[in-house]
Amino acid sequence: MENISRKKFLRTLGSVVTGGTIAGVSGVIISKNHLKDGLTPVSAGEQQDDFVSPYKPVVVFTSPGNIEAFEQHDGRLYVVSENKLTVMDDYGKTLSRFGIKEGLTRDMAVDADGIYLLRPASVLVYSHSGELLREWNACSELSDYCSFTLAGDFVFVTDKDNKNICKYTREGVFVKFIGSPNRFIIPSLTFGIAYADGKLYCSNSGRHQVEIYSTDGEYEGKFGAAGGRQGYFCGCCNPVYLTCTPTGEIITSEKGNPRISCYSGDGKFRSLLLGGKMLDEGNTAANRVKIAGNKLFTAGKDKIRVYEYDPQLAAAGVCSGCGVDCGLKKT
Repeated sequence: MENISRKKFLRTLGSVVTGGTIAGVSGVIISKNHLKDGLTPVSAGEQQDDFVSPYKPVVVFTSPGNIEAFEQHDGRLYVVSENKLTVMDDYGKTLSRFGIKEGLTRDMAVDADGIYLLRPASVLVYSHSGELLREWNACSELSDYCSFTLAGDFVFVTDKDNKNICKYTREGVFVKFIGSPNRFIIPSLTFGIAYADGKLYCSNSGRHQVEIYSTDGEYEGKFGAAGGRQGYFCGCCNPVYLTCTPTGEIITSEKGNPRISCYSGDGKFRSLLLGGKMLDEGNTAANRVKIAGNKLFTAGKDKIRVYEYDPQLAAAGVCSGCGVDCGLKKT
């Protein structure tokens, strides 16, 4: 029997993963008019351990296939499902769609210059019109890439198998490995990374912590601890996903007890933003999360949910005592 490398195995595996396409994505406005159709809207003032979310649910998009990657950029939503990339507005209307190279997509990043797709052992870059501009392979034969982020002229990729962060130029030239002085413990595909205000934030999920690095790879600290209470990370490996607000707050997404929380850039817990019932009742998986203006977007399984910051709910709940002029409060 012919031996194959892990990289080749991962590519083969990714090429045969099946699922529904994003074609036919539909939007469902949460309102009283839909109750006759059997839909049950989530209460905007959901109570969970005396928790009132500052967000009210607005709309849900349902895709016939599982969402592999999700991003928000310049007023548009980008979704990858079954070798197709679909661009939508905030209400689920399809603006454009194009096919992408076969394979499993782990993560996506978008800016004005292009659309970056992360595969288990490679990175693909597309133009906004769907042209494949460039592609580069993992710098290690045993890599299993999990998440990535764009930071200035560089791309930072987390590698689950090698337990490190790989730094590349935008053209795909390898720069360096970044390791944790605490040792990364990554039991599963829970190795999120995000960039804000010149800092990299990376989940060390087996330790229930988020670590902070400079873009040169210098370790600058950590925050988080294991626990089920608000401000702690529960389960075997959390947080799963990270994102940042334009003003530098860190947003974490957990699995097991699905919830989305807000931290300051130096790791101080601010508040719980969404609890499990508002995300998807009965769903134990983590939700990808993005922030844009006064809206919060989540993607889990085959659904995208849109929430809107509500000053009245915020005044009655977790944000009432917070004096920080954060990006979440911008309307």
